Amino acid sequence: MNDNMKFNIWYGIAALFGVLLVQYFFAYSQQVTEIPYSQFETYLTEKRIVEVAISDNYVQGKFKQALPSGETMFVTTRVDPALVERLQESGAVYTGRIESNLLGNVLSWVLPITLFFGIWYFMMKRIGAGGGAGGLMQIGKSRAKVYVETDVKVTFDDVAGVDEAEDELKEIVDFLRDPEEYGRLGGRMPKGVLLVGPPGTGKTLIARAVAGEARVPFFSISGSEFVEMFVGVGAARVRDLFEQARAKAPAIIFIDELDALGRARGAGPMFGGHDEKEQTLNQLLVELDGFDPSLGVVLLAATNRPEILDPALLRAGRFDRQVLVDRPDKGGRIQILKLHMSKAKLAADVDPEQVAALTPGFTGADLANLVNEAALLATRRKADAVSMEDFNNAIERIVAGLEKRNRLLNPKERRIVAYHEMGHALVALSLPGVDPVHKVSIIPRGVGALGYTIQRPTEDRFLMTREELDDKMAVLLGGRAAEFIVFQHLSTGAADDLAKVTDIARAMVTRYGMSEKIGHIALESDQRSYLTPDPLMGGPRQHDYGEHTADAIDEEVRKIIDNAFDRAVRILTERRGALENTAKRLLEVETLGEDDLRPLQLQQPSDDGRKTRGEIALN
Repeated sequence: MNDNMKFNIWYGIAALFGVLLVQYFFAYSQQVTEIPYSQFETYLTEKRIVEVAISDNYVQGKFKQALPSGETMFVTTRVDPALVERLQESGAVYTGRIESNLLGNVLSWVLPITLFFGIWYFMMKRIGAGGGAGGLMQIGKSRAKVYVETDVKVTFDDVAGVDEAEDELKEIVDFLRDPEEYGRLGGRMPKGVLLVGPPGTGKTLIARAVAGEARVPFFSISGSEFVEMFVGVGAARVRDLFEQARAKAPAIIFIDELDALGRARGAGPMFGGHDEKEQTLNQLLVELDGFDPSLGVVLLAATNRPEILDPALLRAGRFDRQVLVDRPDKGGRIQILKLHMSKAKLAADVDPEQVAALTPGFTGADLANLVNEAALLATRRKADAVSMEDFNNAIERIVAGLEKRNRLLNPKERRIVAYHEMGHALVALSLPGVDPVHKVSIIPRGVGALGYTIQRPTEDRFLMTREELDDKMAVLLGGRAAEFIVFQHLSTGAADDLAKVTDIARAMVTRYGMSEKIGHIALESDQRSYLTPDPLMGGPRQHDYGEHTADAIDEEVRKIIDNAFDRAVRILTERRGALENTAKRLLEVETLGEDDLRPLQLQQPSDDGRKTRGEIALN
């Protein structure tokens, strides 16, 4: 309850008691005395009463002369006239009495007033005047959560695997601690720093670490909290946020998920410029232009979709600096794993470097979840510590999904799945430079996987050659080729493999210029965000070439895929004995590990010019 509300309530109470007090003093000033009705009859007989006023229940009058006690007025309660004669004959003192209505009269005044003030207070609180955070009167106020220096416990010691981004942001911390030192040569601090990176890489964490290191107030808000159904609310909240930050400078403003607020104008269904989001963005642009960085207010923002942000937001003078918080490399993953593993009880065989080698492409959030999953698996089996086997199982659980041991396949389906998975594994083991096979299993996992073959890269890769792409397609088609060789038919089990192979082959032709017929031309752009692996929901693929070129592309894609399939068939035909033996073994044990697959490595060059090794079947 705010001060204005308290004042209004106490004012009403004081007015009520004031009225009652005035009535009391007025009655006292009239010098009225209450007398029995019998005494009234005596005074009336003695003709000492000069004036009488009669009501239903009371008789009021005035004496000719004041009583010895000074009263000049009297009041008495009426008695039934028929009863008066009998009472006078008896000589008794009598007076009338009625039930007191004082309490009822008071309540008839107090209760309506109290009810009125109660309803008024409730309504004022709901619309915000009573201090409600989500009320109507507070709707233009910023909803940013303010963390003072004692609230932010995160420091750069809690951040790992993003050394470059950490170095960039340490400069922000130094500026907030000593702004005069940074301005002595005429330089100024960037007004805004945009943290860009895939989901789960630690953008929010590193922003809080900046606040924890700088020991300044930290205003944290999501971009979606600026947008409401009422026009102008978002702009008002932007103004209020910057006003609060200026009042507490030096301070940090952190806007998470900036793309919810800063989407490019004109990119949506409304092109008139009156969209609420656009008004909010305009106000943010004005605030970025209007505040002086020397005041010690720094704006941090994070997004995983920088390609959809408005260009005016990213220009120099607003977000002057963009810091990439990317997926960690192997060294970064080791640091992150050590940070999270320090909170778990580990067995002696757990090696962070080995776990990091098995988790390429994992973000910081993925690695934190991996350590937690491994600890839960160890807890479930009543172990004293988390072992390396728990980490391997946790990786499979995250990558391939949960085991579905209750999903029973008939013998024919199990046999098809076994040959299919061994086809993948055997082609991968026959080609040089292909990621080593870690495990092959025919235990169903996840939603639709009836079996799986897991390959683990030995190092982080950032580009691939034409030959490596050919090898990858041959491995993906190895399962379909095995089915074709053994059963002389094809099944639906290779649907996902075909989709991946088609994407690779089309990218080779249209984006990478790896087709001799089409030439060194990029005919299509990548339809995906460069930070996320999933395609954007943007409708059909756009292209700028004619139908003749489209037919040529389809022909080249088909040719590349057919060559990869023929290559997989040739390899598996040459190694038919190994395929039969390993598939039978897989049907028996359901899972084959690295040690089981190591004897399958080839040792001599094959006839297609690839380095292979002599065929050895599993015992």
